[in-house]
Amino acid sequence: MSTFTQQIHTVRGRGARSNAGGRYESQSREAFDDGWTPDDIEPTRLTTTVTAEKAKVIITHNDSPDVGFSASINPYRGCEHGCIYCYARPAHAYMGLSPGLDFESKLFFKPDAAALLERELSRPRYVPEVIHIGGNTDPYQPQERRLRVTRGVLEVLARFNHPFSIITKSALVLRDLDLLAPMAERNLVRVAVSITTLDRKLARSMEPRAATPDKRLAAVKGLSDAGVPVIVMFAPAIPGLNDHEMEAVLERATAAGARGAGYVSLRLPMEISTLFQEWLQTDHPDRASRVMSLVRQMRGGKDYDSQWGKRMKGDGPLAALMSRRFAVAKARLGLAGRLGDMDLTQFRVPPQAGGQIDLFG
Repeated sequence: MSTFTQQIHTVRGRGARSNAGGRYESQSREAFDDGWTPDDIEPTRLTTTVTAEKAKVIITHNDSPDVGFSASINPYRGCEHGCIYCYARPAHAYMGLSPGLDFESKLFFKPDAAALLERELSRPRYVPEVIHIGGNTDPYQPQERRLRVTRGVLEVLARFNHPFSIITKSALVLRDLDLLAPMAERNLVRVAVSITTLDRKLARSMEPRAATPDKRLAAVKGLSDAGVPVIVMFAPAIPGLNDHEMEAVLERATAAGARGAGYVSLRLPMEISTLFQEWLQTDHPDRASRVMSLVRQMRGGKDYDSQWGKRMKGDGPLAALMSRRFAVAKARLGLAGRLGDMDLTQFRVPPQAGGQIDLFG
């Protein structure tokens, strides 16, 4: 019995099947089956811990030409949704933690996010640009119900009339319609909802603690009905596993009110490749070899190619076919039009209490 086959029986409701140490740790540990563990062992639950992180800044910047934004805010590190394919997993290694189970059970949040954001937006030399929320981990993961870090960030952006976009796979985004809808009227917000599959069984396995596909479609409808422009993201598109659902996902999302669409091919950088293949072998052993063969056909024979211009969509005939299918579906469904830029001119630093001299005092 392989290591990850053994571990699938000991962790309930999680995406990763192992918890190998991060690449920067001085020591490594490897589980093995010594024959003494009974096959019918009762599954255990992995406890989630949430730790406050003292951040110095809240707006981060990148110069990547293929992510669509340069400024972003990530209220959380790690993500309890546990999506096995999550490209943010390797970042946990920088903290001495595993990109596997640690990533989805040892979470960090930024309690000072709203205060930091207000300070950064109030700087005299600040120049507004669209801020993307959730470019790394989901801003509406389950802990947000209690911690409300994302809510605090949105409240600051609303007061400053600052344009922003959000990406999530959680229906919890509907909680903040009281902020999102008025900002949408002023062309200051867009929301992308990630819908990877319509198959509840596959979603439960691949994204164990994320909202069900129906809940995500309901979020698309709720946002759209409130006037918030919604983009559906079919991400990741995994050849041989969910890519056949591309057109169906776009059709359902369009019917729910989506106005735009995007997709990203499966990315397997660093530790994600091993984690994803462990998951394939345990949850989809009948197609594991086929899926990885197709993935490598889109990545020049490798598990992953990090080149700009290729890392998001892949390369070769299979990648070209996927791109063509997506373009045809978008055109057929009326999703191909550009939504236009958000309005940066409305940005204003609100007056601070006590910040103006009282002429009649």
